[in-house]
Amino acid sequence: MMGPLSSGQRNLSTEMHTESEYDIIVVGGGHAGCEAALASARMGLVTCLFAMNLDTIAQLSCNPAIGGLAKGHLVREIDALGGEMARVTDRAGIQFRMLNSSKGPAVWSLRAQADRVLYRLVMREVLESEPKLTIKQASVERIITKDGHVTGISTSHGTSYGAGAVIITTGTFLKGLIHIGLDCHAAGRSGEFPSLGLSDSLKELGLRLGRLKTGTPPRIDSRSIDFSRTTEQSGDDPPIPFSYSTKAITNPQLPCFITHTNERTHRIILDSLDRSPLYSGRIKGVGPRYCPSIEDKVVRFSERPGHQVFLEPEGIQTKEYYANGISTSLPYDIQVELVRSIKGLEAAEIMRPGYAIEYDFVYPTQLKHSLETRSTEGLFLAGQINGTSGYEEAAAQGLMAGINAALKLKSEKPLVLKRHEAYIGVLIDDLVTKGTSEPYRMFTSRAEYRLLLRHDNADFRLREKGFSTGLVCEREYRRFLGRKELLETELKRIHSLRVSAEEANPLLESLKTSAITEKTPVLQLLKRPEVSYAFLRTLCPPPYEIDKELEKLIETEIKYKGYIKRQMEMVERMKRIEGRTIPPDFKFDRISGLSREVLRKLEEVRPSNVGEASRIPGVTPAAIALVMIALEKKRRERSRQ
Repeated sequence: MMGPLSSGQRNLSTEMHTESEYDIIVVGGGHAGCEAALASARMGLVTCLFAMNLDTIAQLSCNPAIGGLAKGHLVREIDALGGEMARVTDRAGIQFRMLNSSKGPAVWSLRAQADRVLYRLVMREVLESEPKLTIKQASVERIITKDGHVTGISTSHGTSYGAGAVIITTGTFLKGLIHIGLDCHAAGRSGEFPSLGLSDSLKELGLRLGRLKTGTPPRIDSRSIDFSRTTEQSGDDPPIPFSYSTKAITNPQLPCFITHTNERTHRIILDSLDRSPLYSGRIKGVGPRYCPSIEDKVVRFSERPGHQVFLEPEGIQTKEYYANGISTSLPYDIQVELVRSIKGLEAAEIMRPGYAIEYDFVYPTQLKHSLETRSTEGLFLAGQINGTSGYEEAAAQGLMAGINAALKLKSEKPLVLKRHEAYIGVLIDDLVTKGTSEPYRMFTSRAEYRLLLRHDNADFRLREKGFSTGLVCEREYRRFLGRKELLETELKRIHSLRVSAEEANPLLESLKTSAITEKTPVLQLLKRPEVSYAFLRTLCPPPYEIDKELEKLIETEIKYKGYIKRQMEMVERMKRIEGRTIPPDFKFDRISGLSREVLRKLEEVRPSNVGEASRIPGVTPAAIALVMIALEKKRRERSRQ
């Protein structure tokens, strides 16, 4: 036995032969699995993480990078809640860049190149240092249940393990099938076995599965690249860390390089489509719309003479480079030809070919917002199994599944983030209410309150929640409270400051903005686009130290105050709609006037409130009006009883 178990664990079937019993079992050692296992263990639950291969835990299976547009927001939110991805990225990062810095703050997003091997080693070190977490190498083949509740899992070794909750985070491993040209073989990813039995076990539990596809580009030996024919792209100096707890980035920082495909590249691809599994019909799964293969790009955007290719280092101690932008499943000989048609890659040697992979996923409308399945109590799903793409989307779901599985066994309410609170809330709400039939990727455009959900204020939005779950330690929480107090103090000070024309005009003229004629509030001047916090630091320096990131946050809060206020008003209006709860046993089929299609969607998703119902694709405003009338009628009937 593995030590004291929670009350939820004591209900395990006595008939099941088990080697060990745990509070929570996590199946899959990718980014979702790592966050889920750490969250549940840190919340005091005895946890076991099962991975197919311990040597590839936290593998960066595709590009060696974390973050990017909207994805960087997710990483910041994971950190604010007490997750691990940001800290590991800071320890393994070899280039950091703030994207969209020339645009508004709502779309600024941090991205980091990571040393692929170092990232994996650091995360494994963190996992193995967690006292309540055990790691095992095994292929989980079956989920064991009793009376609609999870009771454990069984492995290909013929061994069973008991648990009060199980979190499935299998990535691309469910009946994974790799395609290179017209050749294909079963694999979870290159060089690793797939999971074959677990899909059937999920189906037996009543879950509906589909098929998706993703892919990866060839990796190139940097000694065969002519970098002089490419454009160098360096990171920010100094680099901005992802985690609020990271004081400085200590790794050497490496550049990336940019080149382009050309008409010759495109001709090679078009002439080889008959050997492409994507265009010959071999691949049945739906691919990612926003991260297409180079075959898809050339066919769909035939008017474009070229596409960008980013040459990204895989790590400090390796010569391997990732050719971001030419993901492909074409045959190896064609891959060599198309790579060598690109400027700077004329003599390129491919170290690993690109490939496409098909895998099973579960339609996510079968989940609650806690990521627990509706069909089986105690069974949670997170990551690519829910139809998402990307490390960050997976890690965010894993964190929330780990938190909610732990809260369930503690008999506490689940933590469900709202759309106005976090990109994580947008991600999960989109999956559960709208579903997906293609790999889901997070974008800033998916968030209607994106000015509230900036990368720079994730700790102010979510640190309290992370502390309340026990994932943010006392020291980090006290540090956050100090930062929060400093922000409030400085904003109060700025509201009280006024400067004379004599003091301000020389600086205003240097900034090419109009002069003032009388004593003017500093707050009013800071609202001008040309005026930054540096203006304030020069004329009215604060009596305390403020870091550059907090300066930017203060500036944003002041400059965008009107827009932020309007979004907050929108949030309040939506809260009133969200407040109309829909009971779990509500009979949608008793509402007169609903179409069969709308009724089917409402009964499939089972929204918990009117707001969720209104976001289900195909559920019309007229249908929502009928639902609200029925809810009001039910409320009146109850009040008369």
